[in-house]
Amino acid sequence: MIKPGPVFTPPQTPAARCLHLVRLNPIITRSELVEATGLSQPTITRATAALLEAGLVQERTDLTRTRGRGRPTVPLEVADSKWILAGIAIGTSRTHIALFDTMGRTLREDDIATPVARLSESDFIEHIMAGVNRLTTGISRTLVSVGVTTSGNVDEDGLVWASNLGWEGVDIAERLRYQFNVPVVVSSAIPAILGSETQSAELDKQENVLVLFADDSTGAALSTEEGVTQLVPLPTISSELLNLKDAASEDNVSTQAVLDALAVDDIHVNTLAEAAEVAEGNETARSILDERARLLASIAADLVVEHNPVTVVLAGSAFIDDPRAAKLFASHIREFIAERGDGADIHALQLRLIPTHQEIVRAIARAVALDPLLRVPLSLQPSSPPAEAPTPRRRASLRG
Repeated sequence: MIKPGPVFTPPQTPAARCLHLVRLNPIITRSELVEATGLSQPTITRATAALLEAGLVQERTDLTRTRGRGRPTVPLEVADSKWILAGIAIGTSRTHIALFDTMGRTLREDDIATPVARLSESDFIEHIMAGVNRLTTGISRTLVSVGVTTSGNVDEDGLVWASNLGWEGVDIAERLRYQFNVPVVVSSAIPAILGSETQSAELDKQENVLVLFADDSTGAALSTEEGVTQLVPLPTISSELLNLKDAASEDNVSTQAVLDALAVDDIHVNTLAEAAEVAEGNETARSILDERARLLASIAADLVVEHNPVTVVLAGSAFIDDPRAAKLFASHIREFIAERGDGADIHALQLRLIPTHQEIVRAIARAVALDPLLRVPLSLQPSSPPAEAPTPRRRASLRG
C-alpha cells in the first residue's frame, strides 16, 4: 500500500520520471527519455518495459524509424489504460467525487450533499463510499486508487485535523481502504491546488509558487522543486477593528470569523456573498470585509518575504464572493512587502486568482486522484475488493 504522504512530490523513480515525460510529450523516444532524465539507457529500457507491461504506455510502431544498421527506433505514447483513479474533494456541505482515466480525462463526476456537522463519522464515510460506487457502476474499468482532499491539515500519518469540519485526528482513509481494497492518499485541499499545477510542469524546472486559500478555512502552501508543502502555522495577525492581537490566522480570517464579526454589529447574514451585498450600502460591513482583505495581504506578505515565490495564487470565497477583495489585497500586499521585504522586487511578483469555486474543486479532485499514478505508477495494481469490509479501527470521532 502507498503511504499517506508525502503527496505532490516530483516523480523520483525511473518509471515515474519516464511516465511524466511521456504524458507531457505526445510522442517521445527512449533516447529522448535518456537525454531528458539523465538516466542510463539500460535504466530507461527497464522502466519503459515495466510501463508497457502495466499498460500505461504503448509503442507507436507505425512511427518506427530506421537509421542505418542499428535497431529501429519505436516512439512511445500514453496508453488508454483500463484503470480508474477516484478523486474526492470534501467540502463543508457538499463533496465532489470524480473518476479519471490514466490520461487524466474525467470519466464521470458528481456533487453529493455531505453536511458534515450533522453526520456521524460512519454516516459521512458511507455517503462517500456510496457516491464512488454509484459513479463506478457500469464502467468496464478497474478502480486502482482513491485520493481525498479536505480542509485543515493532514499529518504524516494521514490523519485529518480540520476545525471547520469538527475533525480532530480523523483517519478517513482506513474505511476507504477496507471498502475498495486499493491505495488511498489523503491531502489538505490547499497543497492540492498547487499539486494540480506541478503535475504538468517540466521535470526539475518548478518555480516557487505560493497559494493562499481563504474560505471556511484558511491556509497556504508552497511549491518548489522538492514538491508541495503546506505552510503551518500561518503568520499571526493583529487588528484593532476585529479586537485581535498577535492572534492565530487560521480561524480568525475564516468566513465564519467574518460572519461572527458582522453579527457583533447586528449585521446578520449567512454567506460571504450576502455580506458583500450588504456592504454595498453599509460602511460597517464594508470596513470588516476590507479588514479581512488587509489581514490576508499581511499574512501573504510575510510568506512572500520568507519564501520568495515568483507567483502568488489566490483561491477561495474571500476573493471570489467579495468583488472588492482581490483588488484591495493586491494593493495591500505590495505595500506590506515594500515595508518588510528589505528591497524585495515587488514588481516582479505575479498575482493570479482562481476565479470560481468549481474550478478549484475539480482541480484538486483531479490532482489528488492522479498523485499515486504520477508518483509511484508501478505500485498500482488492480485487485478485487474483499467480500466483507471489516470495521475499521477508530482513531478519533467527528463532532455532530
